[in-house]
Amino acid sequence: MDTREVTRQYRLSKWIEIVGECRSSGKKISAWCAENNINPKQYYYWLKRVRTAACESLQVIGTGDQTIVPIKMPDHLTQTSHTSQSPAILRMGTVTLELNNSASTELIANAIKALTNVR
Repeated sequence: MDTREVTRQYRLSKWIEIVGECRSSGKKISAWCAENNINPKQYYYWLKRVRTAACESLQVIGTGDQTIVPIKMPDHLTQTSHTSQSPAILRMGTVTLELNNSASTELIANAIKALTNVR
């Protein structure tokens, strides 16, 4: 890592800290900036740079060797009923899978394979 990259990372970490403090204060940005002697235009520049860096890091995370496991589900299983209770509910991250008693072993196996690829 060269000195420019180190400098960029250092500045970015400071900007993340500043943006975090402002956001967690619960105050309007203009009021927080006035209290902390920060020009609002400078704050918005830092915010833009922090957001850009966050988007760039998401793109790096998403370029790994990922496998998508297709799940073939019969039509009668894809229709949900709000009144029925599912005997099995699996949650992993933001994904929720509800299985009823009529779910086939093939469907359950495919669903578990798919869940193992959820981050």
